[in-house]
Amino acid sequence: MKTNRYFLGTLSVLRILIGWHFLYEGIVKLMNPSWSAKGYLENAYGFLGGFYHSLAAQPGLLKMVDILNEWGLTLIGLGLIFGVFTRLASGAGVLLLLLYYFAYPPFGESLTAITEGNYWIVNKTLLEALTLALIFIVPTGRYWGLDYYLQRLRYKKSGKEEAGEPADERRRVFIRNLATLPVFGGLAFSAFRNKEWEKPDGLSGATVQLNRLNISQLKGSLPAGKIGDMEISRLIMGCNLIGGWAHARDLHYVSSLFRAYNTEAKIMETFWLAEQAGIRTTFMVNNFYPLFNKYKKLYGSKMKSICQAQSTVDNMYSEIDKALEAGADSIYIQGHSADVYVRDGMAEKLGDLMEYIHQHGLSAGIGAHSIQVIIKSEELGLNADYYVKTFHHDKYWSAHPRERRKEFQVDVFNSPDHNEFHDNLFDIFPEQTAAVMAGVKKPWIAFKVLAGGAIPPKDGFRFAFENGADFICVGMFDFQVVEDVNLVIDVLNELQGRQREWFA
Repeated sequence: MKTNRYFLGTLSVLRILIGWHFLYEGIVKLMNPSWSAKGYLENAYGFLGGFYHSLAAQPGLLKMVDILNEWGLTLIGLGLIFGVFTRLASGAGVLLLLLYYFAYPPFGESLTAITEGNYWIVNKTLLEALTLALIFIVPTGRYWGLDYYLQRLRYKKSGKEEAGEPADERRRVFIRNLATLPVFGGLAFSAFRNKEWEKPDGLSGATVQLNRLNISQLKGSLPAGKIGDMEISRLIMGCNLIGGWAHARDLHYVSSLFRAYNTEAKIMETFWLAEQAGIRTTFMVNNFYPLFNKYKKLYGSKMKSICQAQSTVDNMYSEIDKALEAGADSIYIQGHSADVYVRDGMAEKLGDLMEYIHQHGLSAGIGAHSIQVIIKSEELGLNADYYVKTFHHDKYWSAHPRERRKEFQVDVFNSPDHNEFHDNLFDIFPEQTAAVMAGVKKPWIAFKVLAGGAIPPKDGFRFAFENGADFICVGMFDFQVVEDVNLVIDVLNELQGRQREWFA
């Protein structure tokens, strides 16, 4: 029947495409000597999480899992593409895909907690498994594949004769069944031409892996300190690059460029790379917690978050409540919000905010662009556990003249006059900041240490640590993570002339 031929043809094409996915994933792993399923297994969650963790914990079993993944994917892919041993290949494929599915099941959380490709029970892995189950039932390899010839061989050996088949029909079948060879060749040529073998989808069920070449270039362990009971790496990951806040002065396209580069997959990859490099903490804002929490769930991450919460007189606590609900590990009042409270003579409100955060069992901090915020907070004894203060030198071209700098001017109004603030300078008098912080006996997280990219990293890092910062917060793209970690390690190892005691 025509309809039957169309159905078999369509299903055969699906079989070949799924086969290519399997072959691709298998070859990628075989060509990467450092690949291992260990991280994938260790971070598995759900009701079978313990089973996957046990596989990762035993070297012998882990080695077997690695071999089965590498060769299983490759051989299943070849079987599906060429239509040979199709039932065996499709059955094994279903089993493998179900193992991937239950390692990271798309259920058990909120209905609205959707990751691309995962839609509450149904995800790409499940759909592929169901398609292979249909291919297992329908003998597509006999219609378009080498199984046709295996069947003829079996008939011949058993002495049975098939129903008569016209010679011209046999020729058409022969040509059709060998068509998988140029299909395979074309796909292989395309893959090598585009040099994509080493770069599979990092978030697919079959492959969650890390760029280990970069990690292998680390110079050592990233030092850490403590705020309360919370251990924090000396280098904290900033979130401005994720949100697209570039501070690029008058280059208005840069924020859009940041957002275009940092896709959801790229952001998760960056978090994972940072965590493997030793960065244990990230700054966070409430809008980003859904994505951050997806990352933590998907990767089994233990990364801590410090949330910057906005606050106004008319709406003091709502952002803090959102941060608490999202799972923040510590909360500080955003620098601009704290600046406004102090500028408008309401510094005591910051004390109320500290108390509110403490009542919920978290450490509480006060952010600031103006050093007057720190001075007033210490004077009034507002009980902050730490301070988050901008700090960088002003030896770069776009810094406007010192005589034109004014207190409480940062992030208020971008003047078109080059001699005034225009998103270009975030600590108006750094020597005053260093002098005041020298007398503050609380942890200090310095941020904007590169002045929005105007200062070279090693220069900015050294200036911050030599002049008293306990931690620095830096926005990073994925390709900057290992370099920045190495720079911090170098700076701390070579540190000279630091006067301020370490308070964390």
